[in-house]
Amino acid sequence: MASLRETKDRIASVRSTLKITSAMKLVASSKLRKAQKAIESLRPYEQALDSIVSLLSVFYSPKSLAEGAASLSDGAAFPSDGSAGASASGKTAVVVIASNNSLCGAFNANVLKCARQFVDSLQGSEYEIFAIGRKAVEGFRGDSSLQGRNLTEMVAHPSYELASSFARELEGRFDSGEFSRVVLVYNRYISASQQKSVCEQLLPFSFEDNPTASLPQASQGEDVSCCSPLPQGGEVAVDSEQREERIQELRERFLYEPEPERIVSMLLPQLLCLKMHAAILDSVAAEHSARTMAMQTATDNAEHLLSDLTLEYNKGRQQKITSEILDLVGGSL
Repeated sequence: MASLRETKDRIASVRSTLKITSAMKLVASSKLRKAQKAIESLRPYEQALDSIVSLLSVFYSPKSLAEGAASLSDGAAFPSDGSAGASASGKTAVVVIASNNSLCGAFNANVLKCARQFVDSLQGSEYEIFAIGRKAVEGFRGDSSLQGRNLTEMVAHPSYELASSFARELEGRFDSGEFSRVVLVYNRYISASQQKSVCEQLLPFSFEDNPTASLPQASQGEDVSCCSPLPQGGEVAVDSEQREERIQELRERFLYEPEPERIVSMLLPQLLCLKMHAAILDSVAAEHSARTMAMQTATDNAEHLLSDLTLEYNKGRQQKITSEILDLVGGSL
């Protein structure tokens, strides 16, 4: 049995740790509210823009899209749906989003495990890893495909400017044929107590809401198992008669200015940047959520341990007092 002095020192140590974990929980919950507000404010805009692009995707083929993008004044490259612009022999760009700091439970371990399972499923294909966050860099430090760029600022201070600049760089390398696809691996924020590690294909685009398209098994934006590779984007099978009927229906319902092909060629680069920014905000919100839960659990455990140590200390002190009383009584007799 530990001495009273040792027990008292342990009580002081646990109390000090309890103050730290309690303070960290309050800080994380405060940051969580801000991050939660940011991602919840962005999601409706992202979903609306995604719906518009998917609705208008019936108007064009990849060839017409590439021509429309080439005519843009800003010269933005167009991220195609896999049948134009992408190279089947290009490398896979894997963007892993983690945190800069620890003490957030299994947050970083889950996303790194998901990323490694996806990389293993590539079965020897070439890939490049872009690690956003210090913990992502540490997790892939021994991998020769890791890009040695400092991207920690993107999660330390999330901003649309940083995310859009990085997304446009990936888009340019995708259009040049250097990358055959771009995949995001991150933790998606679901609620204050729940996060989910997902692999999401960012490029090439595929259109979920296009009723005339036969989509690949995992369409763009869809969650897939970390253990299986995402399917490559390919030719989209389109029923020409159904497509024409859908085009006629949409032209009767809406007026377009400029033409739908040009509208989508302008919106798609914006959607690409928005999805990158949303993934980073999702990861940041999930990180603060995980840290809040981890610190709450640590605080609860510290309180239970403090209660047990206090009880042990009181028992030991009572036993010592009783022993001294018995010695006094015995001496007087």
